[in-house]
Amino acid sequence: MMKQRENFKDKIVLDYGKIERIADGFRAANKRIVVTIGSWDLFHVGHARYLLQAALQGDALLVGVDSNRTMKLYKGPMRPAITEEERMELLSHLDYVDYITLIDDVDERGDWQYELIKTIRPDVFVAVENSYPEEQLAAIRQHCEKVVVLPPQGKTSTSVTIHTLVKKYLEEAGKNLEKLEKRKL
Repeated sequence: MMKQRENFKDKIVLDYGKIERIADGFRAANKRIVVTIGSWDLFHVGHARYLLQAALQGDALLVGVDSNRTMKLYKGPMRPAITEEERMELLSHLDYVDYITLIDDVDERGDWQYELIKTIRPDVFVAVENSYPEEQLAAIRQHCEKVVVLPPQGKTSTSVTIHTLVKKYLEEAGKNLEKLEKRKL
């Protein structure tokens, strides 16, 4: 359902009222709406494959992007590596992603409030296995027709990649410090 756009950023819609009207338009055209949500930090091939599989579940794919604030709450103070604006813009360049919105409805305890899903009531919600506890999936099922849980679509993990890079950097920095200390002696 990709339309030619001069500005890919037109796919980014932050107003949930506008998202609701877009969803109503898809429904009026008998199009199945698919929603998936993620951080999409340090976008990699697993993300791309996952989003393609999500798009294949219906006619219009709406991708939620976790806000910087949300990511800090559940991934720690060093995340995200890439700002929410850049993560949304990156997703806007994928042909199989129809719309992107920001998800910032996690309370201070880290509990997700499901505002996007409650607002548009998608036909399908797609999640990657082990990303949502069963009680969250049950809550999501109350607001959509179907929940599809996919296996990971790649071997790469953003968290593991960051950990590996930091570890390698620290090891190299440690070696350099040792060399400096030896020179001083």
